[in-house]
Amino acid sequence: MLGPLSLDPLALEAEWTRRVRANNEQAERFREAPERPDFYAPIATSFKADPRRTDEPALDVLRSLVVPGETWLDIGAGGGRYALPLAVAGAKVTALDPSPGMLGVLREAAAEFGVDGVTTVEARWPTSNPLTADVAMIAHVSYDIADIGPFLDAMETSARRLCVAVLLAESPATQASRLWPAVHGVERDLLPALPEFLTLLLARGRLFSVWLGERQPGSYPSLEAIEGFARQQLFVEPEGPGAARLREAIHSLATERDGRFYLTDRPVPLGVVTWKP
Repeated sequence: MLGPLSLDPLALEAEWTRRVRANNEQAERFREAPERPDFYAPIATSFKADPRRTDEPALDVLRSLVVPGETWLDIGAGGGRYALPLAVAGAKVTALDPSPGMLGVLREAAAEFGVDGVTTVEARWPTSNPLTADVAMIAHVSYDIADIGPFLDAMETSARRLCVAVLLAESPATQASRLWPAVHGVERDLLPALPEFLTLLLARGRLFSVWLGERQPGSYPSLEAIEGFARQQLFVEPEGPGAARLREAIHSLATERDGRFYLTDRPVPLGVVTWKP
């Protein structure tokens, strides 16, 4: 029986699942074209980043966790924004991602910036063949994972020393949610994020440490660049029935500052969460 301060992990996992499925069902209802086999391929190049960059405090926190020579498993590694810097810091990294486009960008960036020590695996998590490492990490991955309990179970099983999660207080797609009422006539069903993740860890009996920072609002070089991002998030095709409404909403809601364009002007809290598996 649960005590007065207890949390029910199964109930929280069920609510997480409900929210992810509601978000997915809404996407399917308004999607103007069939889903692409590789959802991230059209924007994969935007995830390329200098692995030796020094302007990202959360990355400095991750670097501080590296014990040179240890193995890291980066689950949902994408274009290598974290996998490559971790390798530069001395980790041997397995970068796992289901997107061929993303992994292609990772390999291009590794060659471009001269980074060794990263092995790529094209697969979804959990994998059919178990992978293990000293540290297992997710970065901006869990928001849309419906089966969050088994996902975390497999992540903890794979890690010998530490589990790490990098998450925002709201999913990255949330900035586009302001456009949904004008384009689709409904409020967007939002995905769970950092607050729900921390609550779930507590319910699962995990004690954790959290470094808290913030991510500055996303900026774009033009309104057309915002439109490219927003089309993907609202499932609108360039010449589809919602394209004109989307363009009008962007012109109405976007702001300009110092030659950059924004859908929102507020930073979002960001956490680096660590716990023992």
